[in-house]
Amino acid sequence: MLENSIWRQYHETLDIYPILSKFYESWDMELEDDEVTLHNQLKAKLTKKEFRLFAMDSAEISDEEMMKRFGYTLEELQKAKVKLYKKLKQDKVRLALRKSETEEPIEE
Repeated sequence: MLENSIWRQYHETLDIYPILSKFYESWDMELEDDEVTLHNQLKAKLTKKEFRLFAMDSAEISDEEMMKRFGYTLEELQKAKVKLYKKLKQDKVRLALRKSETEEPIEE
């Protein structure tokens, strides 16, 4: 299912958890540990262009390659990255990536 995803075009594995953990380490929150869930939540919260930029940037693709892919100047690329990372810090995105707290059924 995710073999042909945008993420997998730039990463060998679906290794979203370690990248997001590092990004969100200053927030004291538990991230969802299911890679597929994280992938789907990011896809839902980011535009396709933002998701591709995040995948490329986290894969350490060169700025020149990203400028060529998106048709950006260096200044436009830097602004797009700032906008992307600002969006990742928003509550609606962070909360979507947080581990869901499933309650155990209470036995009577």
